Amino acid sequence: MSLVEPGSANASSQTSASRAIQRVVSPGGIEAWLVEEYAVPLIAVEFAFRGGASLDPADRAGAAKLFASLLDEGAGPYDSEAFQEKLAEHAIELHFAADRDTWRGSLKTLARHAGQAFELLRLALTEPRFDDSAVARVREQLLAGLRHEANDPDTLASRALFARAFPGHPYAQPVKGSIDTVPALDRDIFLAIKPAALTRANLTVSVVGAIDAATLSAQLDAVFGDLPAGGQVPAVAPAAPLASGALEVIDVDVPQTSLRFAVPGFLRNDPDFMAGIVFNHILGGGAFTSRLFQEVREKRGLAYGVSTSLVPLRAAGLLVGGTATKNERAAESLAVIRAEIARLTADGPDTDELAKAKQYLIGSYPLQFDNSAKIARQLLQIALDDLGIDYIDRRRGLVEAVTLADVRRVGERLFGTSKLLVIAAGRPEGLA
Repeated sequence: MSLVEPGSANASSQTSASRAIQRVVSPGGIEAWLVEEYAVPLIAVEFAFRGGASLDPADRAGAAKLFASLLDEGAGPYDSEAFQEKLAEHAIELHFAADRDTWRGSLKTLARHAGQAFELLRLALTEPRFDDSAVARVREQLLAGLRHEANDPDTLASRALFARAFPGHPYAQPVKGSIDTVPALDRDIFLAIKPAALTRANLTVSVVGAIDAATLSAQLDAVFGDLPAGGQVPAVAPAAPLASGALEVIDVDVPQTSLRFAVPGFLRNDPDFMAGIVFNHILGGGAFTSRLFQEVREKRGLAYGVSTSLVPLRAAGLLVGGTATKNERAAESLAVIRAEIARLTADGPDTDELAKAKQYLIGSYPLQFDNSAKIARQLLQIALDDLGIDYIDRRRGLVEAVTLADVRRVGERLFGTSKLLVIAAGRPEGLA
């Protein structure tokens, strides 16, 4: 599937791929980005409400996650079992989730069942039941997962990384909460969250598939129109991630050590963000071609894999990385990672590395648009990041414009003065 120009007279006047994206505004003022596609009779909807786990009080960590998990566990006249039967009866896929900055939902349905699908989505958003039995069951499922993760080195390292990077900030809290906070989450808490969480003011919607603009416009009001208008969610305080060079070892009786490391990164609207993407690809983002993969795995066989990525949150940015290695080789692995970061920061990449990184970032981008659900997710994220409806067309030029000087400048911004925050979960030898 590809972004093709639709025949609708309401199509955006953007060029190329962006001409396929229509900005649809309902009579009630609800906006969505739409790509009409009739090759397959499917409709994919992605939507998000700003807020998420960053709004959880410290003693209620996990509330946003559990709230989202309960939205499809019964709504309106249907208890949990009946609601799920309705979804299954019409082969409708409906999911909700929460991350640090948003509550998100996705809907996928056959076009012939769109009416039923949109009605079930409306009920889930406007009339969730939060029945005590469903709350108890889903809460216990979350607790069971937390108990399992209590001895998982990857999870422990990742949680500790955010806790140490953002002390005293909501981002330090685990999205899933903890064994201490989740048991106290009950129906009254979720009823209190809903009016401020699910509002039209904080809503972003994207739709891809066999639906035209006029039909979508009516459905936007039908599904979301009864939500409170609301106001903007409370802003999360800007965060300055620590770059202290701290090393924390979490003792876990396992044969491998999970290493996680981070430095402050970039917000999504930072002018250096695209150069940061290129730098990260060269350092650890390119699965088999990155500097770290070559040094850690290919040359020394220290680990099966190693990677880095930029994490642009709403109020802060990080560059995070990680690997897993034998306990006795953890110190060596970390030393190799530090050395390669220092080399790339000091010398920058060569022209061939830069050219190949840009070629990959441009050539692989269309793979993120090869089905309806992927297109809808990409459009939603572009809208949430305020990148503009023409971003898909502009992105190639933004990548091509990155120079060696840009990449070297970004490396200096990331690692010139910042020291790696490192978490090691396991029983690493030579690390203390």
